[in-house]
Amino acid sequence: MRLEAYWGVGPKTAERLETELGTADAVDAIESADVRALVDAGISRGRATRILRRANGGAGLDALATDDTREVYKDLVELVAAHAVTRHAGDRIRVLTPLTDRDEMTERLDRVEAARDTWRGLGEDTRASVLSVFAEHDGDSRRAAVRTALALRDAGATDGVFASVAGLDREALEAAADALRFLGDDGVRAGADAKLDRLRERAETLSALERDTFDVLEAVRSEGVEGTEEFRTAFVQYVADEASVESRLVREAMSADAADAADFVSTTLRDLADDVRERAADRERDVAADLRGDLSAARDEVEAAVDAVSDLAFHLSLARFAEAHDLTRPEFVDGDALAVEDARNVALEADGEDVQPVTYAVGDHELAGAPSGDRVTVLTGANSGGKTTLLETLCQVALLARMGLPVPAARAQVGRIDSVVFHRRHASFNAGVLEATLNSVVPPLSTGERTLMLVDEFEAITEPGSAADLLHGLVTLTVDEDALGVFVTHLADDLEPLPDAARLDGIFAEGLDSDLDLLVDYQPRFDTVGKSTPEFIVSRLVADADDRAERAGFRTLAAAVGEEAVQRTLADAEWSE
Repeated sequence: MRLEAYWGVGPKTAERLETELGTADAVDAIESADVRALVDAGISRGRATRILRRANGGAGLDALATDDTREVYKDLVELVAAHAVTRHAGDRIRVLTPLTDRDEMTERLDRVEAARDTWRGLGEDTRASVLSVFAEHDGDSRRAAVRTALALRDAGATDGVFASVAGLDREALEAAADALRFLGDDGVRAGADAKLDRLRERAETLSALERDTFDVLEAVRSEGVEGTEEFRTAFVQYVADEASVESRLVREAMSADAADAADFVSTTLRDLADDVRERAADRERDVAADLRGDLSAARDEVEAAVDAVSDLAFHLSLARFAEAHDLTRPEFVDGDALAVEDARNVALEADGEDVQPVTYAVGDHELAGAPSGDRVTVLTGANSGGKTTLLETLCQVALLARMGLPVPAARAQVGRIDSVVFHRRHASFNAGVLEATLNSVVPPLSTGERTLMLVDEFEAITEPGSAADLLHGLVTLTVDEDALGVFVTHLADDLEPLPDAARLDGIFAEGLDSDLDLLVDYQPRFDTVGKSTPEFIVSRLVADADDRAERAGFRTLAAAVGEEAVQRTLADAEWSE
């Protein structure tokens, strides 16, 4: 297969991959979503991730129908990856995409749930040991996988999802670990064989002595030797002692036709070093053959360890994410629905925000606490009332469920959702923005597939009159196309009459606290139009104004929105202290 047939692989990228990996290995790396292989070949991590996402989950990526949906998806992936136990697991997480087959979603959920059950059952010390093992042996080599498998067993992690690793043949893995440890591209590493290490050490010592010929000559003569034969005898003893070489070998290597004493010493040491190196090479070949034999005998077990450790690290990482955020397995239903009970925005939680759980639903569902049957809702209410956060939360639930992952809710029912159209508020009265927005949110509705529409303050991109007409059209189109939708707006009164399958919900601000922060009940009230309650904002401005002229100006606004309401709000805030 041509590398350029893959999305995102142009001529330059293809040339680099072919040069660094070869075409076959490059194809294998792409098909197996091996981020590290592409990065090692010189492709940036971000580009490698994008290429692999499209290659391995292209159909699933089609569910991300807008830029805002894609932004939520990317944030979720990074949140999950933050809990990865190895870099390789993090890479695998970053190429996760929404799945298209519900059986695959269910299978992944089963594995994540099993991993979470195992993780929950570990004591704190064992958890720490497991994380330490993965950190210490982090890598995608066979050696790292084998060492991880052995170390996990030593750490006591043998039950539950660890059984796939613990069940491997320990004796075979230990032999393989030694072989992988000592076999390198440059030969057999030190420590594999004591005799080989001694031969190498002797060869190095002899070479060092040969480089210091005149020092050796002086050391031998300092013994007070006289005559050639006495010098030779002293030389043999000196070299035998310094290099731990048998005297016999030194004598056999002695030069017979040296020009002088220095040439005799240099030539003898050089020839002796070459002889020892040759013996070391012979020994290395024998040791390497034995190590390769051990590795060959354990090949099946090693490959099993590579797969088992990779899958374990991946699912354990997903489990740690689910456990850290108290996520719940979603219930997949046959009908059209997205219903959540006590849902939380996982991104805000991760940032340490205090999040109020919210119950909300569209479509047909069986959850308590929210109306069932309405395909579309129009959500109204206070500024800073959490309406956009609710849309983002619903988007998170839909995407996590499609990815086969638990969701941030006490309970969730998710029907078939083929694409998610999330559109945040973009304040710009610009014809280009309006056209671009309509081009992004309308086409997914017209495909005949199940679409989830999550649209925030559509009126922000055009004048109110036209916005109300367009928004009413979007609500009607959503109902007509059997899609699900939540539309946030301040123009609820201008949207009447709504289709029968749509309802109006509201979020209400309840006043200001003693710090003049807005008090909001983020739980929507069903079949109720929310209020923007500008008197709360104006009240805060009046209270915060230090300048007399500014205060007077804000009091004029207070009169416009209702002086009595502003005064009552200020009095309530003061009383709450």
